[in-house]
Amino acid sequence: MKKISTLIILSLSYFVCFGNTDTTLVKKHLTNITKTAGYRNPENIAQLNAIANYIKTDFSKYSNTVSFQEHKVDGKTYKNVICSFGTENKQRIIVGAHYDVCGDQEGADDNASGVVALLELARQLKGQKLNKRIDLVAYTLEEPPYFRTEHMGSYVHAKSLKDNKIDVLGMISVEMIGFFSDKANSQNYPVPEMSKMFGNKGDYITLVSTAEKGKFVEEFSQHFKNSKTIKTEEFNAPRALPGIDFSDHLNYWNFGYSAMMITDTSFYRNKNYHKKTDKMETLDIRRMAKVIEGIYVALLKID
Repeated sequence: MKKISTLIILSLSYFVCFGNTDTTLVKKHLTNITKTAGYRNPENIAQLNAIANYIKTDFSKYSNTVSFQEHKVDGKTYKNVICSFGTENKQRIIVGAHYDVCGDQEGADDNASGVVALLELARQLKGQKLNKRIDLVAYTLEEPPYFRTEHMGSYVHAKSLKDNKIDVLGMISVEMIGFFSDKANSQNYPVPEMSKMFGNKGDYITLVSTAEKGKFVEEFSQHFKNSKTIKTEEFNAPRALPGIDFSDHLNYWNFGYSAMMITDTSFYRNKNYHKKTDKMETLDIRRMAKVIEGIYVALLKID
């Protein structure tokens, strides 16, 4: 009887520690974000706002501190959605993902997968005792034509942190976390020689930063890898390497914050990138859930 009780306790501990990501909810959110009448791009601001409202409504189930951060571009108002936990703590961690898409496509991996991670993290973080304040931020206008401009939602958010002298420990950009493949030669690289180090199968998640990654990135990466939820590789390289700054973390780098990207390597693996074929049916929900669990575990362990 004692052995059985011990097994039950260990099983419960597993689910508490690993976040117990709900794949049913993951599928529901992916459906609600991608299977819509219109596409969530700047030309369709009504659909962008509908998704922003959906994110805010779901965030509000788990936090009393949820808000829009609005900014205007060409006379139109666009919205970041911010949800906070552990607000009693001064120092904060930013976890962000963009909800807009490039052109007329569903954008399941790019980047509904990242947004769903934020929604699941909100559910898991509710009621947790945290060492840092955690702000989950869903960004608008990451994609062209606004990429690398001050109109990006992440630029607006990072600048507001800097202007208000907010104590930010670090930032995580969750950018395309749902596409995996166990087939040989399913993984490409900006430098072909990298295949000797990381293999030619797209069966892992990557933690991406520069060589000068900073204390936060180093600590978070170690906790993520130690969680052993999913096969993980680290890419630390100069910013000149194509793709290393192709997401919202680049704006936090530009404002001097320690930042990183969690990604399935985007177009180096997923050939549906920026195409109409980027649909939720192409995603590996099980492994995507494991990525979310790894993020959750690492966030709880940050000192």
